[in-house]
Amino acid sequence: MNKWLIKLSLLLTLLSINLFAQQPLPSGKARGLFFALGIGPRIPVADFANSQALGVGISGEISYTDNEYLPLFFYGRIAYENYPGSTDFYRKTAYSSLTTHVVPLSVGAKLFLPPIVQDIVILIPTFEIGVTFAIFEKSHQFKLDSGRNNYLEENSKAGFHIGAGFSMFLIDFMACYNYLPGNQNLAADIKLRIPIFIQL
Repeated sequence: MNKWLIKLSLLLTLLSINLFAQQPLPSGKARGLFFALGIGPRIPVADFANSQALGVGISGEISYTDNEYLPLFFYGRIAYENYPGSTDFYRKTAYSSLTTHVVPLSVGAKLFLPPIVQDIVILIPTFEIGVTFAIFEKSHQFKLDSGRNNYLEENSKAGFHIGAGFSMFLIDFMACYNYLPGNQNLAADIKLRIPIFIQL
């Protein structure tokens, strides 16, 4: 573990130096492939918040960097999100249950800035932006006296996401705004990053 941590630390530090100081890397090249697992709350916003309550999401992510081309991490991510219905929404409507399941598929780029803390721990600001395609399944269930039939709605939407946070190399803390038409949310994740390979 210490070996991987040292290599990952060197990789992110060298990428930051290469991007912001425009200094050549000692070895000339830095590349790596990583897998990350994330979990955290999902907060519906705008119209989505009218009917849905606080949700939860989990994600898996593969990222790759090669400074020979660009000092960025490029990633692909798949997630699962679940949103229960809002209690206020149930009181005001004929619904007894409204549950939304979402599977977002995302690709994007992540930028690591120079460390802001390097004493006890190393803390690196990070930003990400990308595009998202999401598959939705919404379960509509109504009160018995409503006279309406339950049904399952399925559709898909495309949008984008933008996020910021802090990285401690193997652990990331990220906040992200996800825009999908009619289904916007704010996400806050803690992510565990596992190096698959690192080459300096």
